[in-house]
Amino acid sequence: MDRLRAFEIFVTVVDRGSFARAADALETSPANVTRYVNELEAHLGARLLNRTSRRLSLTEAGETLYSRCKAILEDVAETEGLVSTTSIEPRGRLRINAPVSFGILHLAPLWPRFMQQYPDVELDITLIDRVVDIVEEGFDLAIRISRAGTVDHAARKLATSTNILCASPDYLKRWGHPETPTDLPGHRCIGYTYAATADEWQLMDKDGKTHAVEVDCHMHTNNGDTARAAALAGHGVIWQPTFLIGEDLRAGRLVQVLPEYRLPDIDVLALYPSRRHVSAKVRAAIDFLVNAFSGVPPWDET
Repeated sequence: MDRLRAFEIFVTVVDRGSFARAADALETSPANVTRYVNELEAHLGARLLNRTSRRLSLTEAGETLYSRCKAILEDVAETEGLVSTTSIEPRGRLRINAPVSFGILHLAPLWPRFMQQYPDVELDITLIDRVVDIVEEGFDLAIRISRAGTVDHAARKLATSTNILCASPDYLKRWGHPETPTDLPGHRCIGYTYAATADEWQLMDKDGKTHAVEVDCHMHTNNGDTARAAALAGHGVIWQPTFLIGEDLRAGRLVQVLPEYRLPDIDVLALYPSRRHVSAKVRAAIDFLVNAFSGVPPWDET
């Protein structure tokens, strides 16, 4: 038994949630996937997966092995990448997905420099705010704005952005400044559709206590620029990341509300399908973006 291949198959089964989906991802047959997992369990003398007709779950032994296998495969992939990609020139079509607002404001100005640096790479960029499945939809790289502690694919962190609760001076003059989170239900609020809690805003005080507040959103939108435009026009309170509203805050067009409370920060991540066999064009794009966003992010510069 090829133990490294068995580890890869086992990890993929867990990540994908089924033998069939793991087989598709690895471009092999479900029978081959099943054979490897069975041989691995026999070799270790322990059941790794609880199998039912509807779902898979890890046994205690499976949980231990999964975490170790992930680390082993990442180390192997990193070593292979260092050796195999150093002499390969980036070239070919590179499909990239990014959120609309971030893609326009902070990525679009970078791509001409990337194309000048890598003339043999053909960029194919799609801007969309929904979370895409980069494997199913055929993307090489996806830029994702995420509050999640884990992601489904290999990822490199590019930057962090702070979420700010804010409104226009005109709105605050007419409606007053909220003094505590409990004042927010009495205000007109603008909700972001893709947020996990669009109508329940969670703010953290200086002692680390979270205050969950049900707000009255008289407008919802799936686009940050639309929420920003409504707030600038005096139509309500929003929470948005500094990469979108940083300039407005510095210029006084928007004013922070409840500054003594914090909203969860968000990470800007570069996601790619696998740490194994990372192509030269993907590695070049990731390294380029990491370098571009190193240091203080442009949206937080004073």
